[in-house]
Amino acid sequence: MVSQFEIIVFGRVQGVGFRAAARKQARSLRLSGWVENLADGSVRAVVNGDAARCTRFINWCRVGTGYSWVERIEIEEMKPEPLGSFAIRY
Repeated sequence: MVSQFEIIVFGRVQGVGFRAAARKQARSLRLSGWVENLADGSVRAVVNGDAARCTRFINWCRVGTGYSWVERIEIEEMKPEPLGSFAIRY
């Protein structure tokens, strides 16, 4: 079953390679979507794909990279829509 989620990650997640690592993780899980920095210092990602793989990506977001520090995340399930290859938005 295809699922889609918006994930907002709060903490020290900008300037530490979080977006690049998220792209690598999402692509390894064969998920579609994108990730971007937000003005408030958080990072937003939208992922689309197999529900179990989306859950694995969400769990990865709870931890992040060795250089990041995740304080909390917010998750919202969305209506699935076609998304391209997982990319970083600038």
